[in-house]
Amino acid sequence: MTGMNRRRFLQSSILCIGAGILNTPAFPRSASLTGVALAPQEPYVFHPPMMTFPEKKAMLMHSDSPPLLETSRSAFAEAITPNDQFFVRWHHAVIPDSIDLNTYRISISGNVDNPLQFSLDELKNRFEPVEFFAVKQCGGNSRKLYTPTTSGIQWMHGAMGCAHWKGARLKDVLAEAKIRSNSQFIKVNGLERPVMPGTPPFQRKLDMEECGRDDVIIAYEMNGTDLPYLNGYPAVLVVPGYFADNWVKMLETIVVTEKDEPVFYTDKAYRLPNNELGSVPVGADMPEDTRPLKRLRIKSVIAEPEQDSHVKKGDQITITGVAFDSGLGIQEVLVSIDGGTNWTSAQLDKELGKYAFRKWTYRFNAIRSGEMTLMSRAVNRLGETQPLPENHEWNPAGYQWNAADRVTIHVS
Repeated sequence: MTGMNRRRFLQSSILCIGAGILNTPAFPRSASLTGVALAPQEPYVFHPPMMTFPEKKAMLMHSDSPPLLETSRSAFAEAITPNDQFFVRWHHAVIPDSIDLNTYRISISGNVDNPLQFSLDELKNRFEPVEFFAVKQCGGNSRKLYTPTTSGIQWMHGAMGCAHWKGARLKDVLAEAKIRSNSQFIKVNGLERPVMPGTPPFQRKLDMEECGRDDVIIAYEMNGTDLPYLNGYPAVLVVPGYFADNWVKMLETIVVTEKDEPVFYTDKAYRLPNNELGSVPVGADMPEDTRPLKRLRIKSVIAEPEQDSHVKKGDQITITGVAFDSGLGIQEVLVSIDGGTNWTSAQLDKELGKYAFRKWTYRFNAIRSGEMTLMSRAVNRLGETQPLPENHEWNPAGYQWNAADRVTIHVS
């Protein structure tokens, strides 16, 4: 891949916008263009339309600028998420229309003795390749399930995916730059840019312990091929076990610092209340004392059957989905077919790696007519499990939802 054709991308965006206008009302049904109030109607609820973007199949579109695309629940019937269904999340609307690999460089500067600039080809050939499976999940994934609603994109479960990543260790690249012994942090930035002057760039900060991990890499392949353009081609910082805000796309600069310098998207945004659960009483504001959003929490998602599916009495029903955590490993997935009264172990597929999705399956016969509530609840090797939805704590940013998943089906 040598770049993204501007016309093709813009044409796709225009099609998305047009289809979005056709599929979603511009005003709540109680609004009036004349200014005269109409009779109150049901609250307007945005339902993201299915849209197709370059290198992607039809996905749920929350925004076209910047692209915010959600993976459908059914894609999680397998442990590996295909590139053309992998979710897309950008923070700023100005994204390069194309990237010329002849001029593209990743730079390392700051508190180093050997400042570097290297091309994608040099990244591939000068450093030992490392590869593994890992889940990438937006901090706001499943935000739609919080009650009361919090601010932010109202993702369901589709702001996550699992891929096979290949790249160079960050610590090897930093070693070649000869970072100085008193270094404390790195600041990482990509090629996306804000529209308005003065808006903070999407920059993230990692400490030296995080930089020294063997599994933090600058990835240039995803599922055996170049990264999709909308997923951060040509290079992405991969921090397995951490939420996706730490995975900087279209990597451009790494600045090494000898002290803790302010970075908006680490020190102000993507923060949780500084307590064990990262929570506050329902409806309370974010406190002054906060901590950065980092490690993934244990989670499972039901891929099939989908919500409000209709099945016949007597049919054998297969429930399937995925489970994961921050890298401790999934020990068991429990399934309930009676709304959480009774739980039974599902069958686990082989483990692809400690950071990967673990596929699971459970089969039963639908012997009674009526509505059935199916649930899944993962357990990791430390015995940690998911809370029930009614017991899930609340935070004003809507981050890290990980309650037991729940799907309703209808048997007739």
